[in-house]
Amino acid sequence: AYVAEIQTEYNQVRTRTANRKPKGKTLSYHEAVSAGLKLDWDNYLPPIPNILGIQVLDDYPLEALVDTIDWTPFFITWNLAGKYPKILQDEKVGEAARNLFDDAQIMLKQLIADKQLKAQAAFGLWPANTVNADDIEVYADESRAEVLSTLHQIRQQTQKMGASSEMTSLADFVAPKDTGINDYIGAFAVTAGIGVEQLASEYEAKGDDYNSIMVKALADRLAEAFAEHLHMRVRKEFWGYANDEILDNEELIKEKYQGIRPAPGYPACPDHTEKESLFALLDATNNTGISLTESFAMMPAASVSGWYFSHPQSKYFSTGKIQRDQLESLALRKDVPTEQLQRWLGSIMDDA
Repeated sequence: AYVAEIQTEYNQVRTRTANRKPKGKTLSYHEAVSAGLKLDWDNYLPPIPNILGIQVLDDYPLEALVDTIDWTPFFITWNLAGKYPKILQDEKVGEAARNLFDDAQIMLKQLIADKQLKAQAAFGLWPANTVNADDIEVYADESRAEVLSTLHQIRQQTQKMGASSEMTSLADFVAPKDTGINDYIGAFAVTAGIGVEQLASEYEAKGDDYNSIMVKALADRLAEAFAEHLHMRVRKEFWGYANDEILDNEELIKEKYQGIRPAPGYPACPDHTEKESLFALLDATNNTGISLTESFAMMPAASVSGWYFSHPQSKYFSTGKIQRDQLESLALRKDVPTEQLQRWLGSIMDDA
């Protein structure tokens, strides 16, 4: 009876999904490119990074990351809903949240004091320009003669009712090559998870599932904090376009700063296969110890990677569903079979 009930429910879900139409106008890929975000490049001078190329941060001090921890997702890991720090005073879950938080502080201090986890990072800043509307060329040096890599972006194709009519791509935030403007892009890969699997396994061997989950949750929080901390340093020091920035942790969490750091696989760049280009640019596995699985998951799991964009109008967005014409264009530009790319991008394909 249970199986029959689930099958009936999923038949209804399939029917609803098949009949659902996007609330807005769907454009062809050519139309979407024409409707792309148009920034005023004539009156904008991209900031020149203070350093170019790859930089490696070896055995980064964990104590430097504590101030940029976002604790709200930590509680979600334990199925406690609420925003930190308000959750600590919540009428229903406050006591459980406080006990959990106290335990986390004890373990966090131990992890730092005993150096039980190791944090590694690599980031890079390079000359770059957009070509072919949705591709970003990354150059070896300021001569811009040698292309190190071409990063392929995805463009919105559905104009939502009541929203902007501009069809955005991450490539819109980097100056087009034909403008003659010298622009730049960055990439990063960070981890705070080196050693976490061994620790978690030791707890599991003792039958201590609570602390096994706890150490993994803290490693995840430290990795995200590392991404936040490093981005701040990039803005203020290494790229240096916001050297007078003064933001507290809550403002950092709310992304009140200039620039964005989207990650492959997330809504603005849902193509996980672009991690190959990111890792190749950074020589990330050799420089950080982070590796990619066949499905492009990062190991250790407590790792974060992505791109740096500096333009003051750069923003996060969702590409939404795309059409087959964009898939075919993307497959051609990436030089991969369309069917192969379709398997990776199935979740964002509009099959209507």
